[in-house]
Amino acid sequence: MRILLIEDDREISEMLKDFLQANDFEVTIAFDGEEGCNAFFLQPFDLILLDLMIPKRNGMEVMKHIRTKSTVPIIIMSAKDTDSDKSLGLGLGADDYITKPFSVTEVLARIKANIRRSTQYAALQKREELTKISMGGLTMNLETFSVTKGEEIIELTAKEFAILKLLLENPKKVYTKAQLYSLVWQENYYGDENAVNVHISRLRTKVEENPREPKYVQTVWGIGYKLGSLKE
Repeated sequence: MRILLIEDDREISEMLKDFLQANDFEVTIAFDGEEGCNAFFLQPFDLILLDLMIPKRNGMEVMKHIRTKSTVPIIIMSAKDTDSDKSLGLGLGADDYITKPFSVTEVLARIKANIRRSTQYAALQKREELTKISMGGLTMNLETFSVTKGEEIIELTAKEFAILKLLLENPKKVYTKAQLYSLVWQENYYGDENAVNVHISRLRTKVEENPREPKYVQTVWGIGYKLGSLKE
């Protein structure tokens, strides 16, 4: 795990660095705000320890700059201990606030807690990415087999859901009716277009603003169907 320590007090910096390295962390030290910003964008870090009263660019400026690019956990270390100072720091994007003087064991505990929360949140986001498909205002949840359009819940049958899922997962592919039937019905296609046509029509009625001018399930004449040109 990599930690960026932005602290102008060299004694505190070295003490923290030695202690954290003894606990298997890699530590990069920056002694002012500009050096801290430059160091952050040179390599990835798992957490930032940030003093507020640092030269060139103060801690609040550094934090605002980092927050334009990253959600990395930031722990403020400061001698300022009023509620307004803490509220300001947390409001600008800090994840935690440690008041000086502090014990190194407290800092270590806060670091581990914030990295753990960050890791769990990243894992949850990744899971949501794998179980949700969003395109053009439609959101399909593959765990609950539900579809929403904005705030509206769209009730789909299993076959309608499967057709929409196939199109959303493969937005550039054109499917013939035979391909749709084989993939959705899991049966050989014997030229019965009616089943596909009926389900496409019902799907359009439910998801399209104007089924006669569909933007989601579009016809490619002479070939089959595809997803319209939608933005994620």
